[in-house]
Amino acid sequence: MALRKGIAYRHLKVPYTRKSRKKSYIKTTPATKIVKFQMGNVNKQFQYKLTLTTNTTLQIRDNAIEAARLSINRALESKLGLSNYKFIIRVYPHHILREHKMLTGAGADRMSSGMSLSFGKPVGVAAQVKAGEEIIVIGVEKNGLEIAKEAIRKIKAKLPCSTTLKIEATKVPAAVPQQEQEQSQSEQVIEAVEMPGISG
Repeated sequence: MALRKGIAYRHLKVPYTRKSRKKSYIKTTPATKIVKFQMGNVNKQFQYKLTLTTNTTLQIRDNAIEAARLSINRALESKLGLSNYKFIIRVYPHHILREHKMLTGAGADRMSSGMSLSFGKPVGVAAQVKAGEEIIVIGVEKNGLEIAKEAIRKIKAKLPCSTTLKIEATKVPAAVPQQEQEQSQSEQVIEAVEMPGISG
């Protein structure tokens, strides 16, 4: 069966994570499509931190998160190198998506539609995120700031929500005077850009 549109699973529902081999309709949890959650040089402290947060409360399927991950990681790795960035996925798809599969094709309209409001069978997993929650965090130096911003801009069509990109300075270079270093000990928000999502 073809993959349904993301709007079919976007609205938040009661989280379902239970599985049981004896007492549940769900015997096993579908495997997540997200391959990695931490990429690049995760142990290094970078000068700038880019945080992508959602503006709405919704569910994001694992295939949408994986598509965004692949796009960003490919751009950062090819242009900056594996050791010159840090890329972390902050959400995990715990919620099990269920679907009452129907017959499709010629003559399917004459077949029984089955029980209404049925429990359904697991078809995938999704992450439930609240408004303001972090989805993606990227750490780069000054020379990679524009590359990281462009990589995040390209994924706005892959996520089913409007997002906000927040850029913070986390570390001051050694060449900066001491008085400016004292002012920058805590994270400072440099820029916050709202990115509209897609509809449908």
